[in-house]
Amino acid sequence: MEEGFAIWANPSSPHAEGRRAKAALEDARARVKAALGWQGEVIFTSGASEALAIALGRAKAGARLISAVEHDAVLAAAPDAERLSVLSSGVLDRDVLAEAVQRENPLVAVQTVNSETGAMQDEAVLAETVHRAGGLWLADASQSAGRIALPAADMVVVSAHKLGGPVGIGALLLRDYALLEPSGGHERGYRRGTENLPAAMGFAAALEAGDWATTPAQRAEFAAGLAESLLPIERRADHILALTHAQLSAQVMVIKLDAMGFAVSAGSACSSGSLKPSRVLSAMGMAAGEAQRTIRVSLGWNTTPADLDAFMAAWKSIP
Repeated sequence: MEEGFAIWANPSSPHAEGRRAKAALEDARARVKAALGWQGEVIFTSGASEALAIALGRAKAGARLISAVEHDAVLAAAPDAERLSVLSSGVLDRDVLAEAVQRENPLVAVQTVNSETGAMQDEAVLAETVHRAGGLWLADASQSAGRIALPAADMVVVSAHKLGGPVGIGALLLRDYALLEPSGGHERGYRRGTENLPAAMGFAAALEAGDWATTPAQRAEFAAGLAESLLPIERRADHILALTHAQLSAQVMVIKLDAMGFAVSAGSACSSGSLKPSRVLSAMGMAAGEAQRTIRVSLGWNTTPADLDAFMAAWKSIP
């Protein structure tokens, strides 16, 4: 990012400084594609929320279909979309999905990993069902990109700060630009606003750094040690856990754990200030009382084994 600030100029400007910035931006774009293993196009955005809004607002498709457990940014971008129910595991009901994709030219927005529970969708079933019906799959991979291989989706949303990169930048990955209605402006005419060159370079660097401070085995051991409190989900990413306390509310647990030096949230961090039961947990059929005693614990790229041990001790010390 320091290099990006040092050479910054408007990448769309025709002068020498602008051309130099443009070259650096395209280099960052190519590095992001290579690090993610993406063969299509990349539109840099201000984050996942904007990427979702672009895809849901401008995709050349008909009916908008979204799962009932999508991030609030999806609901905000497509408030009138048809919501698809999920099972208690958080996974889409296959029969519901198979019926819904019979809508004309559907755009199906379904995340790969849920931000509150870590529940993983069956990507193979999703892709096959949507594409067989002639639809498009928009995959919110904010919680999985850089950790799990990208899905076989037509559009994929990625957020840099989830990967140790800077805040304020993300990307919409496209199989082809032709999937979107152009808007004019920058990014090949598909997004307005001057490109954030330093953040794009930081995004690429974070993806290339890649390494986590904990191993899959350590994260699995951590989850096993919390099994009594862990929301039972058949297929869950190993870096997001939903923990339910027998008595204390999520708000009380957030306060207690914060005092012990741990930053956790009640549901999605984007809506954790709300005292309402989690919309995601309710969609999964969890009783309101139980949902109000459930917190989200997420492990970052810089979470250490010592952090895991300390959290385990702290959690077990809460009566």
